[in-house]
Amino acid sequence: MGKRTHKRNYDIFSNYNYHVPGISGMFILLAWMLVGALLGNLASMLVLALFANTPDAMGYATLVSYPLMFIPPMIYAGYMSSRDSLFDVGFVLDNDHVKPLGWPFCIVLVIMGTLAASFISELCGFILPPMPEWLENTLGNMTEGNIWINLICVSIFAPFFEEWLCRGEVLRGLLNFKRKDKDGNETRGMKPANAIIISAAFFALIHLNPWQAIPAFLLGCLFGYVYYRTGSLKLTMLMHCTNNTFAVVISHIDRFKDADTMKDLMSMPMYVSLMLFSIVFIVYLVFKFKSIELQGPQGNCDRISA
Repeated sequence: MGKRTHKRNYDIFSNYNYHVPGISGMFILLAWMLVGALLGNLASMLVLALFANTPDAMGYATLVSYPLMFIPPMIYAGYMSSRDSLFDVGFVLDNDHVKPLGWPFCIVLVIMGTLAASFISELCGFILPPMPEWLENTLGNMTEGNIWINLICVSIFAPFFEEWLCRGEVLRGLLNFKRKDKDGNETRGMKPANAIIISAAFFALIHLNPWQAIPAFLLGCLFGYVYYRTGSLKLTMLMHCTNNTFAVVISHIDRFKDADTMKDLMSMPMYVSLMLFSIVFIVYLVFKFKSIELQGPQGNCDRISA
């Protein structure tokens, strides 16, 4: 008898295909994330104690504590997915519905769209009170310390873990969870617009302060729309990475360090023109992604059998 072979599965996302949480499941994930945050804080204190005399001690602590925050919800979601795969259908976390636009055009669209949305979200700063000094220092440590540590945390960890949670788990779940309609018939998901808004609000909530939460909500709506049309977690991770990397890079450029907003760096006519261009480009992005055909009213998350 020949040697038995076993095909290994290196697709991390497939471990979560059958966990399709609704509203209650979303809050359970949040509770597990709070458990992870507690573990992360304990680990952070240990790292700070070990590297107390190291200039980048806070950066090392973040490298350890940030991923730990997501481990409990990932373990829980993986367990629930494994259990539910025995009797319920699943929905693939990461899909590739980009026709007729194609990958190169989609990548250009989402990168430019993210920068445009980030620029538009700057308007929130004009309606919010000044950021407390302690929070400003905390956020500054995340973007102005060791640039390589910052890039790992902000440009790799944050896009991967937060998009897995907010789009892959929460939005995909809200679009496809099993429920009863008003007539008692079994159906799937809620209205896509509501699902996108709720998932964006969840994304804002985990940032824990309004100075980050309001821009996160606006960006989350855009990320959610792209995920709804394409089902691609890769694209939303790229968008998240683009936004965060841009913030890290400009924080290390001397010219930008003393500027509160982009308005401080350009004339008012140029600022207004760039703002209008950004708004028009977001409308253009929405219009272009509408050309991607949906498999059904709940979007483009591929369904798989139990």
